[in-house]
Amino acid sequence: MARFLRFIFETGRTVLIALLIVVPLRLYVAQPFFVRGASMEPSFHSGDYLVIDELSYRLRDPRRGEVVVFRYPYDPSQFFIKRIIGLPGETVKSDEGRVIVEDTDTGELLQEPYISAPTPDTFRISTGPREYVVLGDNRGASSDSRRWGVLSKDLIVGRVLVTVWPPDSLSVFAAPSYQ
Repeated sequence: MARFLRFIFETGRTVLIALLIVVPLRLYVAQPFFVRGASMEPSFHSGDYLVIDELSYRLRDPRRGEVVVFRYPYDPSQFFIKRIIGLPGETVKSDEGRVIVEDTDTGELLQEPYISAPTPDTFRISTGPREYVVLGDNRGASSDSRRWGVLSKDLIVGRVLVTVWPPDSLSVFAAPSYQ
């Protein structure tokens, strides 16, 4: 009987320690995310398993080119994944698939090597404070800022950190440099 009680105690202690470590990490630092749909192809495919960094945006603002997971503005129970294109206070426009970020004097044509096929979209979206323009990499199959407008920072869960599945796609995600 004493061995059984010792086993129960040791098992309970191990479970408690694991919970004290895993739960805060899962709630405040990182969480898993499964990609559903084709909106981010060719960068991410349906079924990819990602780890999302939830901590970075508590310390700094999102940057252009980062891929974020967020709550869909019209149904916060749904999670979407898109790339940040426009930052607060900017105007993003597209003319025949060429995305241009405007500021006060000049416009910056974004080089987007992650796009497999540009779409002939024409749009113009301006952001306010704490608002972002997000677009899918597969523009022809993406519901994004072109359809439903700007994304509030409050809806962003975190940024893609690592692809862990499938195994041949194991990699740390790095946002492109637009400079």
